[in-house]
Amino acid sequence: MSDQELTCSDCGATFVFTESEQEFYASKDLSTPKRCSDCRRARKSQRGGGGGGPAQMHDAVCAQCGANCQVPFKPRPVEEGGKPVLCRDCFSASRGR
Repeated sequence: MSDQELTCSDCGATFVFTESEQEFYASKDLSTPKRCSDCRRARKSQRGGGGGGPAQMHDAVCAQCGANCQVPFKPRPVEEGGKPVLCRDCFSASRGR
């Protein structure tokens, strides 16, 4: 395996996909990157990634006490394969805290 020169799908710049990066991507079963590191970073910050930003919260009803609450994931109904949602207090109590 040797370094590969790839073309960024966003800006058209050529970037090097090093042998060690290829090994890492293969070990994680990831596909070959389509964007250079600058465009990946820009896209991540546009999506709200990049760390530090608040998570988008979703309304839910606690399956244990019935209280309205918010959770950092979009809950699915149990009948559609989702798991019961617990409010912060019930979740903490179930974890022994």
